[in-house]
Amino acid sequence: MTFAASMLAHSLTLAPGGGGDAAHASLADAPIVAATADPSLAWMGWVLALPAISAVLCALCAAFRVKNKLPAICTVLALGSAFALVLKLYLARGPGAAPVTVHLWDWMNFGWGGGPWKSFQADVSLYIDSLTLLWMLFVTGLGTLIALYASEYMEAERGPGYARFFFGVSVFLLAMSALVMADNLVLLYFGWEGVGLASYLLIGFYYRKPSAVAAAKKAFIMNRVGDLGLAVGIWLIWVNYGTVEFGALFQAFDDAARGVGGWDRSLIPFCLMLGAFGKSAQLPLFTWLPDAMEGPTPVSALIHAATMVTAGVYLIARMQPLFSLHPDAMATVGWIGALTALLAATIGMAQYDIKRVFAYSTISQLGYMFMGLGVGTAFGAAYHVFTHAFFKALLFLTAGAVMHGFAGQLDLRHLSGLRRVPGFRIVSWTMLIGCLWLSAFPYSAGFFSKDLILVQAMSSPRFQMLGWIGLGTAALTAYYTFRVWFRVCAGPVAYAPGDEDHGHDDPAHDAHGHAAHGDDAHGHDDHGGAFHPHAPRLAINSVLLLICAGAILAGVPGIQALRGEQNWVQEMVSNSSAVRAAGVDHVTEPVAFGMDPHKLVTVFGTGACLGGIAIALWIHLLDRRMADRLRTALLSNGLTRWLPTSMENKWYVDELYHALFRLPAWVTSHLLHFFDRHFIDGLLVNGLGRVPVAMGRLFQPLYNGALQGYAGTMAGGLVLVLAWVAWKWLGATGGAA
Repeated sequence: MTFAASMLAHSLTLAPGGGGDAAHASLADAPIVAATADPSLAWMGWVLALPAISAVLCALCAAFRVKNKLPAICTVLALGSAFALVLKLYLARGPGAAPVTVHLWDWMNFGWGGGPWKSFQADVSLYIDSLTLLWMLFVTGLGTLIALYASEYMEAERGPGYARFFFGVSVFLLAMSALVMADNLVLLYFGWEGVGLASYLLIGFYYRKPSAVAAAKKAFIMNRVGDLGLAVGIWLIWVNYGTVEFGALFQAFDDAARGVGGWDRSLIPFCLMLGAFGKSAQLPLFTWLPDAMEGPTPVSALIHAATMVTAGVYLIARMQPLFSLHPDAMATVGWIGALTALLAATIGMAQYDIKRVFAYSTISQLGYMFMGLGVGTAFGAAYHVFTHAFFKALLFLTAGAVMHGFAGQLDLRHLSGLRRVPGFRIVSWTMLIGCLWLSAFPYSAGFFSKDLILVQAMSSPRFQMLGWIGLGTAALTAYYTFRVWFRVCAGPVAYAPGDEDHGHDDPAHDAHGHAAHGDDAHGHDDHGGAFHPHAPRLAINSVLLLICAGAILAGVPGIQALRGEQNWVQEMVSNSSAVRAAGVDHVTEPVAFGMDPHKLVTVFGTGACLGGIAIALWIHLLDRRMADRLRTALLSNGLTRWLPTSMENKWYVDELYHALFRLPAWVTSHLLHFFDRHFIDGLLVNGLGRVPVAMGRLFQPLYNGALQGYAGTMAGGLVLVLAWVAWKWLGATGGAA
């Protein structure tokens, strides 16, 4: 253990042979390198054009009702080509190249006078630095692999639904690429809203399911709250710095004058973090992500695990300099991340749906990323984004393979021993790799990236509590992760199909992927038939193996550091706008139990991982009845009943939001509807309109078309006139007297 601690400490130095407060201070004061224009890289515009072309082709396939896999082929080729272009640029530039801008075409350019703050410019241009390339490598790479996986997973929808799915995937990759590569905040916001639209379309893909429609609306509406904060933040940035272009903005921020404006500058980081919290499912805007599991599993892997939900982390890393505008901004990010990680982990412990367990795990791991940003290591956060993208995509895709093969079954209480089921060995063992990496098993990629964040937290007296929260959450993570694997993949073979049928258009699937609802836990239905799981084929298995290899290779940067080289991801972050948070403090003084932060995190982190796995092994494999006995004991005790009940009901956060927001909004809307219908429309509009109608009806009998009637009316009118004249005359005479 001492050797491991020393090696980890060495891996956390700020540079090869470097470290310490002096190095950290130099990074904190490091200027952001100014971006230069490079028209020769205009070919990178194809990274945006290719998904757009794929979306158009998929739309045409839907219009012409193409029933083959042409939409998938178009999407995979387009995304694969985009990945090849990104990889080509990375290999040509390397991780240490200076940032450049690439102008594609004019978009917004307004002017209303001379001088600063008298113009507004936001073109379709690219801002390419190492942070951009880091994100785009796994966005396009994983996007290509997951699209290939979906070509088999979604084949039961062949026809308009198949094309509609890949249209949504193409739109998402277009928007995500625009978000990451944008050279200004307006184009970034365009991509930000685009990924939200694509997420809405894909979550609600099964639009005939009320739960899917509700989940899509919930995600869309809750994200609007965060997006409003981001929009206000962009406006405040322009008001204070006169530009929304990254290159000019960072230079204006580094200027001694720091632009104009006053107290509103301190609001900028909080507005930006509100947008980030909404998109990345952090407190208090996290409840949409578990419900998003109603969408197809490839969507969960691509959008809600590996790419879109990391957009908030990217935003804060990209705008990291502006978070110094308020002294408590980064601390707020760190505390929100740590509390989200802990809360989501406790909920994940008590869920039975495999995808929802992984969804809460995603929220928890995103919390680690935000904690890393908050405690001052954008490097640790970015590295955890990178490693998490692979192993969490792998876990979701293995869950999708199980769901696909067992007719929608995802309840871990109805699945067991899949590693012995023919055709599911690759699924089971790749899931094991994902579980080990998620649990931060020693010397896995997750171990290196998560421990960077925890060491940075432990190195600062201000954030040590966050470090302890992170270590406690790590133990919970290891437990609920292997709770899934020991229940689903280990133990005796036993399974029952779910209530969905992915193969209603495919006779081959009908024979293997569907069974009656009366099947028992061993896969035998009540009618004497037998359920046969549908094993994944080449597309799914090959993608699982490739992403598993990617998850393993994601630990190479950590191995680089162990060998005395600089961590590759750290080098990427160091050559971006997040340079001032591109290190990890190398503190050698004891902080607790006579151990320095590196040794402390190694000892307690390893103990948390192995302890959580051991508990899961005991009560979910060696003695599975122990879990039921423990739950029963907790429920039977009045002092502890609240714990399992609250965790299983997700701490009643949805119910709280319903009471605080949905119910008052519902009551208010009905009151306003009543007021509008009966007072505005009923009394004022329609009521006043009825007055002349009523007057007309009052005099209607006098105009009946008979001559004597008109004569009587004239006589009556004359009498009234004479009476009025006489009354006025008598009144005037009386007044004179």
